[in-house]
Amino acid sequence: MKHLLNLLAAIALLVWGTHLVRTGILRVFGANLRDIISRSINSRFTAALSGLGVTALVQSSTATALIVSSFVGQGLITLPLALAVMLGADIGTSLMAVVFSLDLSWLSPLLIFVGVVMFVARQAGTLGRVGRVFIGLGLMLLALRLVTESTQVLTQAPAVKALLSSLGSDLLLEITAGAFLAVVSYSSLAIVLLTATLAASGGVPPDVALGLVLGANLGSGLLAVLTTARSSIEVRQVPLGNLVFKMIGVILLAPLAGLWLRHAGPILGNPATTVVMFHLAFNVVVAFLLIGFTQVIAGWVQKLLPKPDPATASATGRPQHLDPSALSTPSLAISCAAREALHQADIVETMLLGIIKVIRTNDLKLAEDLRKLDDTVDQLYSSIKYYMTKISREALGEEESRRWTDIISFTINMEQVGDIIERVLIDIEDKKIKKGRNFSEAGMAEICELHARLVDNLRLGMSVFLNGNVRDAQKLLEEKARFRDLEREYATTHLARLSGNTVQSIETSSLHIDLISDLKRINSHICSIAYPILDSAGALAPSRLKQAALLDDPQR
Repeated sequence: MKHLLNLLAAIALLVWGTHLVRTGILRVFGANLRDIISRSINSRFTAALSGLGVTALVQSSTATALIVSSFVGQGLITLPLALAVMLGADIGTSLMAVVFSLDLSWLSPLLIFVGVVMFVARQAGTLGRVGRVFIGLGLMLLALRLVTESTQVLTQAPAVKALLSSLGSDLLLEITAGAFLAVVSYSSLAIVLLTATLAASGGVPPDVALGLVLGANLGSGLLAVLTTARSSIEVRQVPLGNLVFKMIGVILLAPLAGLWLRHAGPILGNPATTVVMFHLAFNVVVAFLLIGFTQVIAGWVQKLLPKPDPATASATGRPQHLDPSALSTPSLAISCAAREALHQADIVETMLLGIIKVIRTNDLKLAEDLRKLDDTVDQLYSSIKYYMTKISREALGEEESRRWTDIISFTINMEQVGDIIERVLIDIEDKKIKKGRNFSEAGMAEICELHARLVDNLRLGMSVFLNGNVRDAQKLLEEKARFRDLEREYATTHLARLSGNTVQSIETSSLHIDLISDLKRINSHICSIAYPILDSAGALAPSRLKQAALLDDPQR
């Protein structure tokens, strides 16, 4: 019992070490890894090479799948190219299995010592995150040595020998067991290394080890599918396509496992080397045979998981881009939240465009539908806020932390704009439509002018939020001053029409003044998007803030 517990502890340590390395690499290089992938995807072959390189660093094809899936969801790359990246990613993780199968146990104490010193010295900084990676690597090497020592004792027990012999009689059972272990451990790399260690110590026969490796490959594909099960359709398509690749590979190459043992086994000699090289050969052959069929597999996947109609998806009010599986990669989660914030802004734009239609057509049904959209805006705000609170702030760099704050500020402004639009629509219903009143021709022209400027400013604000362009942010702030001047000018001209006893102006006076004031308030919320951008760029003088506060104060 003691030896079994030691083995389970060593396996747990191996899985934990793999997790530390993966999360540490993503926290240090997360944004850069995304840039590497996005810039190198020009063809299927360069896409595969980028996937290989990134996964060799991250040591997890599942993590690479999440990054690539987000690109497909954003429309940055096509599904066939994303599938090519995943073929390279599988080769990358199998290369790391070959490296870790070497006798590097002497390196384990050094890596753990250096890693702990770095982590304690600067836990929240880049130095601490690199230390976390060193600790993970050291724990993985230590765990592999502990697994070897534990299995050498356990494999001598009669019950264990009987169990292992039962596995050797059924290839399907071996594949199923390997897939199950890969899903449970959240790491096919850990299972392949464990299998190689067991094979080297005589814990499992070589043929059983190859069956477990095939299952681990299948399990890694299934793990990515399960991890993204609650994500958007675009995100789920990439892991599903990768799983199809692995299933085809297992079907084609499982019957050839015996030939590998017969011909490659004597040449490689060491059972552990035979296992990890089979793992590498499996992924290389799958990539070589199927990289030309990425378009075909993408077509199958798109039929199995068709994209929903955009209009229907927006109408549901459900978050479309808040991928729970991306939370383990903070830089990726920030990107998902930013996309959802733009989705929220799109709905606000729909409400804003609808105001002028309601004023012109007196359509009560349209007004009611637009007011209901405010509930959607509020729901998205709550969802984004909750999602953002689950992102580890400690794992964010300085720029990502600033982006986190910008997203929260943007969604708050959009939520408040939605509330103002809802109140405007209620006023239009009560004070204009139900009482059968109309604005004067001059008054309507003023409202249309302000509304058109407001729509343009909203679109400019969305662009500023997305791109962070300082020049556009400055332009948005200038528009705030122009809009304020127009609002004052139109309030004065409206009073002049009242003095001329214009009947329509008199009837709609209260609504007219309230409406242009509310439009100004909406514009202020939109233009506030520019402040964080200008502040971070050092383009916002403190005196400008004081001046803006004075100008916006209705008491001055």
